[in-house]
Amino acid sequence: MNLENTQVQMRKGILEYCILHIISRGEVYASDMLEELTTAKIMVVEGTLYPLLTRLRKAGLVEYKWVESNSGPPRKYYTLTELGMDFLNSLDSTWKDLVKSTKLITSKKAKVN
Repeated sequence: MNLENTQVQMRKGILEYCILHIISRGEVYASDMLEELTTAKIMVVEGTLYPLLTRLRKAGLVEYKWVESNSGPPRKYYTLTELGMDFLNSLDSTWKDLVKSTKLITSKKAKVN
């Protein structure tokens, strides 16, 4: 078993939830999301973010608007849709249940013979 592969899969499992949470705070530029996800050690590969944002947009969970930039080309700023906020609220409930369940399992100590 490869530890690094398992760690990557664990992070991938919560990536969508984290992205939706970041966007729920207000308009956000993709590079700012990437910076926060990288700092939190959730994601370090830029090529993962943009396809996921496209998938979330096609699902109707996020939308974007173009904003002119003083220092280059226009930028896409993402926001959650109403459907996206409902979806995130459901994920929040699921996340709390998972944390509780995981703590229940991992808090038990190994039996000593």
